[in-house]
Amino acid sequence: MKAIVIEEFGGAEQLKEQEVAKPTCGVNQVLIQTYATSVNPVDFKIRQGYMKEVAENFPLILGGDVAGIVAEAGSNVTRFREGDRVFARPRQFGTYAEYVAVDADIIARIPEQLSFEEAAAIPLAAMTAWQALVDHGRLGKGQKVLIHAGAGGVGTYAIQIAKSLGAEVASTASESNEALLRSLGVDHFINYKKEDFSEILSGYDVVLDTMGGDIQRDSFKVLKSGGHLVSLVEQPDEKLAKEAGVTANVFMMEPKGDQLDQLAELAAEGKLKSIIDGTYPLTQQGVREAHEKSETHHTRGKLVIQVQ
Repeated sequence: MKAIVIEEFGGAEQLKEQEVAKPTCGVNQVLIQTYATSVNPVDFKIRQGYMKEVAENFPLILGGDVAGIVAEAGSNVTRFREGDRVFARPRQFGTYAEYVAVDADIIARIPEQLSFEEAAAIPLAAMTAWQALVDHGRLGKGQKVLIHAGAGGVGTYAIQIAKSLGAEVASTASESNEALLRSLGVDHFINYKKEDFSEILSGYDVVLDTMGGDIQRDSFKVLKSGGHLVSLVEQPDEKLAKEAGVTANVFMMEPKGDQLDQLAELAAEGKLKSIIDGTYPLTQQGVREAHEKSETHHTRGKLVIQVQ
């Protein structure tokens, strides 16, 4: 099968098209024929060599989202059958390829309202947002949440998930993204280039930190006692957390089939939509261009790779 691989760490030029062995389907797995995948910032970080612990062997196939059709179901799998439209965040990277073997317990059906491209954008970013807000932030109806970088992949989903929970949402972004964020349900838009969120907001229950550094430190100022700061990028300062009377942690998303089912249900109800900034082919040049776009840190929503 065709795949885009790296054989060493480095720039986007390391992404190369190659013929590799088609994966075999385990008894508790589903073999998915990939119709679309997506690019997440973690992909170029792995490619650059910042996460060497996940790169045990070369050639390495990147990619953490898959949407496609069941080509084969393992002998122990009863929930899915050949021909089903499904999507997932596999436990291992490797979705820049024509086929992916995925554990059946973390797969969900794609709602009929969604295209493969829209579905492929969801798993990693939306499950990250869900776990940050629900599992770690304990966000509930009537509470207030600040979502940093609301126009990014995680941010666009986090805004919609928070609104579906009945929360009041503030978000930071550049002026050019204000209309998009308001269309997603943002109640308080903050132009980070002209405004200091920590001087405007107060009494918040949850902050979703996607930036780290000074922005993370200033985020403690907007939280009320008993609030939650949840970071995707770095461990928060325990001293600042104690002084503010809040809990603060960093986490890595874990694929969970039941959560992906809930996200699929929100998408089917029209409460969760994918914002797709660009679509690229599964070719050496296409994936390189997608990575270069991702590295600018100015992607609106997600970048999708079309396979079929």
